[in-house]
Amino acid sequence: MARRKRHEEHGNHEAWAIPYADLMTLLLAFFVVMYAISSLNEGKYRVMADSLSTAFGGAPRTITQVQVGNVQLQGGGHDTPSVIRAPSMTGGAMPDPTQLPSMASQMRMPVSMHNQEQLKRAERQLNQIADRLSSTLAPLIKQGVITVRRTELWLEVEINSDILFSTGSAALDSGARDTLGKLADVLLDAPNGVRVEGHTDNLPIATAQFPSNWELSAGRAASVVHLFADHGLQPARLAMVGYGQFRPRESNDQPEGRNRNRRVMVIILADSAAAADLPGAGNTTASTTRTDTATPAGSAPAASAVAPAVIEGVH
Repeated sequence: MARRKRHEEHGNHEAWAIPYADLMTLLLAFFVVMYAISSLNEGKYRVMADSLSTAFGGAPRTITQVQVGNVQLQGGGHDTPSVIRAPSMTGGAMPDPTQLPSMASQMRMPVSMHNQEQLKRAERQLNQIADRLSSTLAPLIKQGVITVRRTELWLEVEINSDILFSTGSAALDSGARDTLGKLADVLLDAPNGVRVEGHTDNLPIATAQFPSNWELSAGRAASVVHLFADHGLQPARLAMVGYGQFRPRESNDQPEGRNRNRRVMVIILADSAAAADLPGAGNTTASTTRTDTATPAGSAPAASAVAPAVIEGVH
């Protein structure tokens, strides 16, 4: 009887796929672990970055977040003008007046003696500008249509929009040009950055030119900026922003509140590089015309704590 021929077993040529799949699984697990341990603690990073920046005399690298539901008042903690121009912060360049860092907390951090001297020079220069503004705009300040406020590092000139513009218009009235021209003359010899802010009440507007109060407020701020530029202020010093109805001073429920909310704010930023006295400022100080508002070091600025002190024309 013939012996049965034995067939050769076929080799499994796909056996490599099993260790390959195991290798891919291990690599995936490895990269997942590496990603997990490399995740950055954002809060600690911001604290460290701000601390290092402050220690070396630089500007802050982070901003204060705006929480949902907050009603931001002018001059509040997370809506403050740019920091003063200082060589250590800007490298000698002109400051950008559109930047809005959180100055309220920054300026209460420890600063070097060099920076303290810069702050003192900036304060003296702002006092001189405040005195000239109070003298030049005295009649309108007494009428209550213009208010001048003083903070540590900037001046606020609040102008009721009713004396500048007609209802629903961004074109300056003839009388408004004279008023703003006087303000521009005071600022002409000062190197400070200037930011113009437009605000409206909550009455809706929907025209071809102004679809909403945002466009109306921005258009009014732009009109003021153009007038300043026409009077000789360098355009690089100027910035404008429109807040619409969303930064009210008072409630819009009453006509008086809506009237107060229709306003143009001219923010004059401090400039420590301008150590020389302004022409015509004299040796006067603002100690007799203003009230300083102080906040304890290390505490979060409350709305009442950061509200600027009024020089004249409180209403």
